[in-house]
Amino acid sequence: MSELEPKLPSGWQSRRLKYVASYNDDVLPETTEDFAEIEYVEISDVSLTGGIEKTSRMFFHEAPSRARRRIRSGDILVSTVRTYLKAIAAVPHADGNLVASTGFCVVRPHEDIDSGYLGWAIKSEPFVGEVVARSVGVSYPAINASELATLKVALPPLQTQRRIAQFLDGRTAQIDALIEKKRALLDRLAEKRQALITRAVTKGLDPNAPMRDSGIDWLGDIPSHWEVVPLKRAVRYQEGPGIMAVDFRDEGVPLLRVASVGGRYATLNGVSYLEPEMARGKWGHFLTEVGDLLISASATSGIVSEVTDETANCIPYTGIIRVNPIESQSESSFLRHLLVSDVFLSQIDQLKAGSTIQHFGPYHLGLMTIAKPPTDEQRAIGDELDRRIEEIDKNASQMADSISLMQEYRAAMITAAVTGKIAELI
Repeated sequence: MSELEPKLPSGWQSRRLKYVASYNDDVLPETTEDFAEIEYVEISDVSLTGGIEKTSRMFFHEAPSRARRRIRSGDILVSTVRTYLKAIAAVPHADGNLVASTGFCVVRPHEDIDSGYLGWAIKSEPFVGEVVARSVGVSYPAINASELATLKVALPPLQTQRRIAQFLDGRTAQIDALIEKKRALLDRLAEKRQALITRAVTKGLDPNAPMRDSGIDWLGDIPSHWEVVPLKRAVRYQEGPGIMAVDFRDEGVPLLRVASVGGRYATLNGVSYLEPEMARGKWGHFLTEVGDLLISASATSGIVSEVTDETANCIPYTGIIRVNPIESQSESSFLRHLLVSDVFLSQIDQLKAGSTIQHFGPYHLGLMTIAKPPTDEQRAIGDELDRRIEEIDKNASQMADSISLMQEYRAAMITAAVTGKIAELI
């Protein structure tokens, strides 16, 4: 933070972390009893805004070999590996058996430093940004604890430290409570969206339509004029080919990857390329057409992307399944919603139950059953769902934007407070 030194208020200093705190000076010895109980904190258990979000209770002999750093009340955890995750947490209260992975640097403020203030200073954007910037390594960026300790923090007089810490404790708690409420509303919108889709593709749009028992427990009653048919009678499906990396080129016919299937429409994100003559010859029967539906065969289902002009005449890679309606049997707009409905996803889960393979393919699709309305009713269902889901998604987008703005304000407020930019706190 040396660039902040000229801008600090009178009486403030800019000091290296190692002069205001010790680090990694309290570890579990190898002689710890095997059945000593510990609460273990891993990097994935910590977030910049949520702090320590969970711990794992275990005996010492069950713990990973990296479970060594003792955590005391007032300590600050700073991840020194995978620093892009920004796993940083102040620990105001800790029991004597709390232990962190050696992937953390455990910072312990000196007695003349307010631990609450130092926690906020270390979680401020300038400090976190410096940690990330000084990390080395591409896939696993890391920073040495000794390097971390050379970073600077702005340090006001002790009473000001306490005043700032108290201010930030209160204000961030208010902001976090508002964010949590908005996230709960987002969750309810997502539940409403999913319930709307599932009901429409299994019960139709007319609440007064005569119903009959489908004969399938998990499907329940369906409109009396609908059919219960195997999915393969209503759609065609085809998984993309397995293609070796040696066949990739710098340009040519795009090979759609999983990153291409993540939204309403398929994209060219993350594509590889194939030599045109080979692509159209050897793999020509896999070429996409406008209106095709693409789904990922991975365990993270629930997204269907439609092929547009941009992604037509591409080849889906293995792990992507192309789905097309069979004429007079199904309509694309209805299928697009059916393939993300609970009735479809639950069948995937049932078919994968007991299997170590967490993806599905054409074989699984061949075992699935759907409730099929007449094609004109399918179009009406698809159109109505498009209209209603657009409204839900618009509300969800506005809610997500509001959360982002509050998070930005929160971060800016922390930085302003710990660098002396809030006059009432100086």
